[in-house]
Amino acid sequence: MGSPHPAHANVVVFDHPLIQHKLGYLRDKTTSHRPFRALLYQIAGLMVYEITRTLPTAAVDIDTPLERTGGKRLSAKITVVPVLRSGLGMAEGILEMMPEARIGHLGMARDERTLRPTTYLRKLPRDIDDGPVILVDPMLATGGSASEAVTILRAAGAKDLRMICLVASPEGLARMHQDHPDLQIYTAAIDRQLDERGYIRPGLGDAGDRMYGTE
Repeated sequence: MGSPHPAHANVVVFDHPLIQHKLGYLRDKTTSHRPFRALLYQIAGLMVYEITRTLPTAAVDIDTPLERTGGKRLSAKITVVPVLRSGLGMAEGILEMMPEARIGHLGMARDERTLRPTTYLRKLPRDIDDGPVILVDPMLATGGSASEAVTILRAAGAKDLRMICLVASPEGLARMHQDHPDLQIYTAAIDRQLDERGYIRPGLGDAGDRMYGTE
């Protein structure tokens, strides 16, 4: 479903036809907020299989209706942390597949003049270091907010940390590699570039606005 990108270390790009099919509809400017939310949710649900491939498991004994057998269960607390507000749609898709996961929240806004992030909300589990943490932000543009989010999560104790985004820019990936070279990033597309306003091109517009109909 996903493969490492040759030009970007620690980046996995999902090339699955179904993900790319749905991404095409997300990019389409005629897609309204209701189907946009559903598509974002569905793509996250598809991506979660690869993201969780290395999650730790433990052997357990299970009684089936016919006999006793062995099985596996996740052995660590998993925390999903969406960056508000656009990360919520993808987080819901992940939680559909992993309802046992906890959810933290990071509220971050970008100053449109300086393009620098500010944090207005931070609500995380106290024992976030007890297991893997998945950072969720649909758009990796300048990398400023994502880099700050990773810094916050690591300061809170997150050790096994991975990030999922829908679309990434080369500039954002370069920033993340510079600031956090060991972070594993999963994305559905690496787009061409950022424009002078810090928007990804060709991109899909502002994911939060399109998700909630606030364009």
